[in-house]
Amino acid sequence: MTLLTVETSDHVTTLTLNRPDTMNPLGAKGDGDAFAAACNAINADMDVRCVILTGAGRAFSAGGDIKAMKQRTGTFGGTAPEISDGYRNNIHKVLRALYSLRVPLIAAVNGVAMGGGFEIALACDLIIAADTATFALPEPRVGLAALAGGLHRLPRQIGQKQAMGMILTGRRVAAAEGRELGFVNEVVPASELMDAARRWAAQICELSPMSIRASKEAVYKGLDEASLAAAMTGQMRYPAMSAMLRSEDFKEGPMAFAQKRPPQWKGR
Repeated sequence: MTLLTVETSDHVTTLTLNRPDTMNPLGAKGDGDAFAAACNAINADMDVRCVILTGAGRAFSAGGDIKAMKQRTGTFGGTAPEISDGYRNNIHKVLRALYSLRVPLIAAVNGVAMGGGFEIALACDLIIAADTATFALPEPRVGLAALAGGLHRLPRQIGQKQAMGMILTGRRVAAAEGRELGFVNEVVPASELMDAARRWAAQICELSPMSIRASKEAVYKGLDEASLAAAMTGQMRYPAMSAMLRSEDFKEGPMAFAQKRPPQWKGR
């Protein structure tokens, strides 16, 4: 079954993980290519201003595809499958594709987000969770580790001690606690999840696409700088920031404000 379904409406593209019978596992052959193709198409479409990523069925994603691991290695070692470099590279290709998106990415977590599934949610800019959602990095329970970004993104997003509390126990965290810890932006009833995600997306789409792209790029590139001063100095050299300063939107915003009318964003 195809991993992703893609639907675009009102400047928003919705990507749905579509293997509900097996809780949307990741890592089967072609998964990385599917994400790369979808994200490349989104980046090429200047009309898309936001992306929502969700899962079909009762799970966002239960994590790595155990069957794909077995097929790639042909053997199991102990209680967990042996993981080949090819399998790991495929998972990382999914993460790189999501990280390449120039527009905001919202995870609408509809259920279980375990291991690689949680790592994908952490790679998104915002997480909106159903009240039935659960999150965990349980890899140590089967002799593995969260090597697709979880060990690094979680401490950066919620702080070292809170992150270590999850990582070193592998415990499950409900959506409400996820909001308290700081990696979930909003918790809503499961029946209202997609409406809530679209509400956040609509608020983003009200703003200048050029400003949003520049702001997203500056935040993430700035976090890689050695100091706040370096981040503030370096932001003027970032491609999306330079594009914003040269854009029609950069002129339209102040003009619309002065004329007391809604801005007509061009996204260029």
